[in-house]
Amino acid sequence: MLGIRAAFRQRIEAGHLPSLILWGPPGVGKTTLARLLAGAVDLEFVSISAIFSGVADLRKVFEAAEGRRQTGQGTLLFVDEIHRFNRAQQDSFLPVMEKGTITLVGATTENPSFALNAALLSRAQVVTLHRLDEAALEQLLQRAEKDIGAPLPLTPAARAQLLVAADGDGRFLLGMAEEIAGLSLDDVLDEMGLAEAIQRRMPVYDAKQDGHYNLASALQKSVRGSDVDAALYYTARMLEAGEDPLFVLRRLVVIASEDIGNADPAALSLAIAAKDAYQFLGDPEGHIAIGQLVSYLATAPKSNAAYRALKDAKRLAREGGSPMPPPHAVNAPSRLMKAQGYAKGYVYDHDTEEGHAGLDYFPEGLERRALYQPTDRGAERAIRERKAAYDRRRGTAAETKP
Repeated sequence: MLGIRAAFRQRIEAGHLPSLILWGPPGVGKTTLARLLAGAVDLEFVSISAIFSGVADLRKVFEAAEGRRQTGQGTLLFVDEIHRFNRAQQDSFLPVMEKGTITLVGATTENPSFALNAALLSRAQVVTLHRLDEAALEQLLQRAEKDIGAPLPLTPAARAQLLVAADGDGRFLLGMAEEIAGLSLDDVLDEMGLAEAIQRRMPVYDAKQDGHYNLASALQKSVRGSDVDAALYYTARMLEAGEDPLFVLRRLVVIASEDIGNADPAALSLAIAAKDAYQFLGDPEGHIAIGQLVSYLATAPKSNAAYRALKDAKRLAREGGSPMPPPHAVNAPSRLMKAQGYAKGYVYDHDTEEGHAGLDYFPEGLERRALYQPTDRGAERAIRERKAAYDRRRGTAAETKP
């Protein structure tokens, strides 16, 4: 973003800063970056939080910014947690942005595509910021130690543990550095001493926001890709962060039908059994059943043929109108219906030697389509062979009927 040859950097050096949406996890420097950008282009830095501000507060900010604009001073309005504003509040930024009264820099931890209005997004450039890696966290820690005037009293192993505990959050790391520096210690802290000092930090995860859906997606794709270790890892991430185990199980039941299907018909039964086992056992023993299910699903043969067949059938149902089933496919409970040909030509399959009469049950006038196309993986190989035999007999019956 700020590289020497970056177009964004060149625009800043030319004194022009577009409105921005800074999207990233907590503690990666969104507020700091906005403050530095304001200084780089000589704009007055004004900061508000969408959590504590309303329309009246915005009106005051806009009026003050307009006053500065009249004197030739621009305003960078930094809005933290901008996704917390409702649609009307977000729309209130549009006229002042277009007029040039403010340069908006919004910060959000949520996906702007879902959290912000399209009109606002069309007037701002989205910049994605990622969690800080270990090298960046170490650099922050060294700067903190320089500011403190002394190295933190940590063993090398404890220092590495602190970086891991920060989980990409620079704000948390600096807070802990300040706290550790203020301790009265007779000796350096080892890993156990550090754990007691900082207690336990929960992984970054909001069960109702992006983390929730990102990990659920990663779990399903890991199972679909038969990566059992990754699937178990994402399951553990969700459970350790306090996700409702029934949400995890619901996703696994979907996976059993959508991604495994008839390649292993037992997968769905095991998924339901795991759900029942969890509800019977509760926490934490019920997690064992979840782990068993995840490892089974990830290593099972995969097929989405049944899933795709239903989607195609729904599409055909929407596009094909409402044709009547053929006469032999419906019952004739009354004399009138018999006289009209209902049930005519029906053959009871169990009365035939093969157990299959070979009748075509597709509606007359609707072109037949092969909706379900079994794969040759797992149990679906035998299903494919049976389906082919049924199709052949149905074709023969169609040719010989009067």
